[in-house]
Amino acid sequence: MKPRERVLNFLEGKPVDHLPCMPITMMYACKQIGARYRDYCTDYRILAEGQIRTAEKFGFDYVNTMSDPAREAADCGAPIAYFDHQPVALIEDQALLADKAKLLALKTPDPLGGGRMHNGILALRLLKERVGNDLIVEGWVEGPIAEAADLRGINTLMTDFFDDVSFVHDLFSFVVGMELRFAREQITAGADVIGIGDAAASLVGPRIYQEMVLPYERQLIEGIHSMGGRTRLHICGNTRSILGPMGSLHATIVDLDSLAPIGEARNQMGPQQILLGNLNPVTVVRDGTPVTIRAELAECHRAAGDRYIVGAGCEIPRDTAEENVAALAQYAQSVTQ
Repeated sequence: MKPRERVLNFLEGKPVDHLPCMPITMMYACKQIGARYRDYCTDYRILAEGQIRTAEKFGFDYVNTMSDPAREAADCGAPIAYFDHQPVALIEDQALLADKAKLLALKTPDPLGGGRMHNGILALRLLKERVGNDLIVEGWVEGPIAEAADLRGINTLMTDFFDDVSFVHDLFSFVVGMELRFAREQITAGADVIGIGDAAASLVGPRIYQEMVLPYERQLIEGIHSMGGRTRLHICGNTRSILGPMGSLHATIVDLDSLAPIGEARNQMGPQQILLGNLNPVTVVRDGTPVTIRAELAECHRAAGDRYIVGAGCEIPRDTAEENVAALAQYAQSVTQ
């Protein structure tokens, strides 16, 4: 069974030969081809080569277009900083929407307009052309609070929840419209799955999350589903207090960070929600051994049940030993269905 068939069958509840394996690699994939991370983020050909090389070398079932959270913000005009061997960074003290009034004039950028979103779509097209019949090809968008934080500045946005709720709603509405446009172009280009990164959602309490963030995540997920896409929701950090609401979104896959117990996610999200993760990327994946990694995966699998995809809680660290990365797919392949 080819990896793409395996994952699609698994998502639909059909028989597969073994568990899928879909860990996040960005800087690790870049390292596999000896490239600068600056180039991985800005040249779609380098990203595609790194992803393909990594998936083939370690037996992963997919490739993805993730590189950093600044694509959409950069195309909106936000100042960002590039580094040779570190992720792209938003410049917080020069946030595009430091002046809230600028939102009124902010235009949704064209995802095919030659900017960083366009570079991501070109990566997706190249991946689809080269491995799209064999591997799952996953695109990526930012979630409502993550992208709002990129445009407004994360510290300022946190005070906006108390000082100007109407502005937050307007900003989230702008973000969701932009991300749906970006997602549509990725689906048109051949994306099998659209990942949604909403890291800042773990930084607000459960009340703000449910009242302010959840409705816009729902709009984004339902919008992607209505286009015929599948979704993979990833919220970095400790989501333990919002697991139930996250499950109510009915994302195709919920990709859990290591701070949220996967057994609690299963109990709160029900038996049909597909869960992915959630080994600690540093203490277990980077600092462990193949034996301890496989043992920890077995425990995650036991707690998550049958609707489980192998992966870490977040990105595989760049300096992880190859035998440790290989242990992820080895475990997945050892579990026949």
